[in-house]
Formats: sequence, C-alpha cells, structure tokens
Amino acid sequence: MAGLWLDGVALAFFIAAWSAYHALLESRRFGGKSLNALMHQYRRAWMDQMLHRNVRIIDTQIMASLQNGTAFFASTSLLVIGGSLALLRATHDVLQIFEDLPLAVPANRALWEMKVLGLTVIFVYAFFKFAWSYRLFNYAAILIGATPDIDAVGEKAAHFHVQRTGDVITDAGRQFNRGQRAFFFALAYAAWFVSPWAFITATIAVLIAMVLRQFRSPSRAAVLALSHGRAAVERD
Repeated sequence: MAGLWLDGVALAFFIAAWSAYHALLESRRFGGKSLNALMHQYRRAWMDQMLHRNVRIIDTQIMASLQNGTAFFASTSLLVIGGSLALLRATHDVLQIFEDLPLAVPANRALWEMKVLGLTVIFVYAFFKFAWSYRLFNYAAILIGATPDIDAVGEKAAHFHVQRTGDVITDAGRQFNRGQRAFFFALAYAAWFVSPWAFITATIAVLIAMVLRQFRSPSRAAVLALSHGRAAVERD
C-alpha cells in the first residue's frame, strides 16, 4: 500500500512539473525571456527579408526543412505509440523478464499497464502537436507562395501579409515545441518503470535541463546578444 502511495506522489509531481514548466515558458512575464520567445522575432524578420527578395527559393527550402523535421517527429510518435501498445499486450512476458533484473520494478500487472497507458497518452499528445505543426507549416508555405512580389514592398497590405504569415509560422513552431516537450518529459516518465524515486529524480533532471536550455544556454546568450546588437544598429 505504501508503494502505491509513493507511485501516486511521483505521478502527481510529474504532472505538476510539466504544468509548471508549460506555464513558465508560455507566460508573458517569464516566457518572453526564453530562447523560444527570442526566436519569434526572427521569424518576423525572416518574413520581412522575404518580402524584399525577388527570388524566394531559399524561403521554400527553409520551409521544406521545417516540414521534414516536424514530419520526422510525428512519424516517430506513431512508432512509439505502436511499440507501447505492443508492450501492453505482452505485459505478462515483460513482467517475468523484469523480475529477473536487478531493478525495483513491482510485479503488479495493473500498475504496469497503467504506466504503459500513460506513456502511450504522452506520445499520442505529442503526435497531435507534431501533426498540427506540420499542417501549419503547410499553410505557411501556401501563404509564402501568395506573398506579393518585390514591387509591393512599400504597400501596407504586403507588410500586413508577411506579418500574419510570420504569426502562422510562430504558431507552428509553438506546437512543435509542445510536442518536443512531451518527448523530453516522456524520458522522465520512462524512469517510473524502474521505481517512483527514479521517476521523481528523472523528472527533476529533465525539468532543470529544459529550464537551463531556455534561460541559461549559450544559444540563448548568442541570440540575445544578436538581438541587442540589432536593436542598437536600428537606433543608430
């Protein structure tokens, strides 16, 4: 009974950690300082540069790269979902194998199946995020194709078009980030198959790694310095 209580605490901690990170990263106060938020302005800068280009082959290549990366993660999600369902069908055999390993895995069929179902739900969520992101990138590609040519640079309608196209690309990137976030937290969730304490430890480790990546990484420092330098040039 005590073991089940600890499993419940570990699961609650995992859900709270994911929810807190989601709220932190997507809040206006703190999320606006993250690496993801800093990249949003460069999506709009990309669209502004595209409007000034007569030949836009490079823009279509960038879109193709973004679509391919999103499609890869979406297909990977489906593969993991299939593997999780197969694992669910082989619960008896898997538990027998784990009983012979030096791991603190409880031979509890109901708990094991609940863990596998939870892992499946995470990757189903990730698939929907990646699939929607892929669709949004498709829409953005169409909007790029519909962008007025270079002769319309001075028109307000042209600038409005590229700004809204940038918003669609930003939304696609946001959905992709949410799907990738699910992948990272799924790694922490997998530690639950070892023990509740491993689950809690892995959740803390993943949470710290993701916060550092968004707010203390060298990449963020580079992008932030680039933004400051660009703002200084524009002021001058």
